[in-house]
Amino acid sequence: MIDAELVALSEAVGSACRAHGLVVATAESCTGGWAAQVITHTPGSSGWFERGFVTYTNASKTDMLGVRMDTITQFGAVSLETAGEMAQGALENSRATISLAITGIAGPTGGSPDKPVGTVCFGWCMKGQDGKMVPSCQRRLFSGDRESIRRQSVIHALSGLLERIT
Repeated sequence: MIDAELVALSEAVGSACRAHGLVVATAESCTGGWAAQVITHTPGSSGWFERGFVTYTNASKTDMLGVRMDTITQFGAVSLETAGEMAQGALENSRATISLAITGIAGPTGGSPDKPVGTVCFGWCMKGQDGKMVPSCQRRLFSGDRESIRRQSVIHALSGLLERIT
């Protein structure tokens, strides 16, 4: 569901992207395209949103985004390393200039002692003038039910994108 808070956040991201000449791509796993849905809910988003990747499985992360299977094997699909490669892959496989990535465990099952339900990893990446892309990543632990964890993840991802633009 897209409520007033999500609408306002998307509009702020859109204004910032237009002001800085940036175009967004998203790479999502546990949110299933919700961040892209929030963005495209905003009228005029075609001027600053290029595409979204929903990469729910490990195979789709490697096939669509170029995440290395070695990364997933060593660190897991829910890891800072995977989120960073997802964010880079979204840029490398699009015409976007800035990206966000979300991968996590929304529950109600699938958690472990190291990565309990609510663990979500984020990546953001921007193309530099020299063509270099260095992702910044964060790990968060959210509480609540599946829908709440997914919503908090979208808010955090879009807020992080806005921070990096401004």
